[in-house]
Amino acid sequence: MHHPPAAILSAHAHLSVELASTPEQVLESQRLRYRIFAGEQGALLENAHEGIDRDHHDDWCQHLLVRDNRSTELVGSTRILSTPDARRAGSFYSEAEFDLRTLFPHLHGNVIEIGRTCIHPDYRNGTGISLLWSGLAHFIETRQVDYLFGCASISMQDGGAQVMAIMDSLRARHLAPAELRVTPRLRVRHTPPACQVSLPPLLKAYLRLGAWIGGEPCLDPDFNVADVFILLDIRCLNPRYQRHFIHVGHQAETGYRQAA
Repeated sequence: MHHPPAAILSAHAHLSVELASTPEQVLESQRLRYRIFAGEQGALLENAHEGIDRDHHDDWCQHLLVRDNRSTELVGSTRILSTPDARRAGSFYSEAEFDLRTLFPHLHGNVIEIGRTCIHPDYRNGTGISLLWSGLAHFIETRQVDYLFGCASISMQDGGAQVMAIMDSLRARHLAPAELRVTPRLRVRHTPPACQVSLPPLLKAYLRLGAWIGGEPCLDPDFNVADVFILLDIRCLNPRYQRHFIHVGHQAETGYRQAA
């Protein structure tokens, strides 16, 4: 099957974003995830002996990839799980951490889950995540997605002080309506909050788009993080970012390629 070459985002001509179309490309993503999650963050991964991060849901997801075309190196990725594919897989990934049963009756339309997002350290100056969002925007528009959800992680290296500080700052302004909140399966033990709040880049990006947090975080001991459930109603996108996030999908130079 012939696949056309990826179009390059004109503002960052050396990067492109595409959906993986071969098992080898998915494996590249799993290796990048391993380097970041295990090598950089110390996560305990099931397939660590293989040098990859892989789980049951990978086979049912579509994998969005950011590549540096000068070196052909993969520098960013996330995975997308649709509702039909989640049914085939047996669950959404987030269901291992949160009870979502009260949520789904209120989500009408096309729902996707985003997960395992990672960016190479050299591309965390905004370029990598920005291009990843552009590819995701194209996917959302072409697939007519209504809701996006997933998890944003906060490090527990300080014992949870930063988690408590961040949650204290988020509850007043970003908490989802009561009917759209979820329950963590493993709560974070209460710890005195840190003096200063430092939002992780992915969580900050979600909030800028207008996403809600779905309640209290869930402890993930394997990754030594607290995961915050994120829900984005595409109709409620922050107008300041809506044009960039959605309408970039209309441009031929988005850098996005969909597998044919």
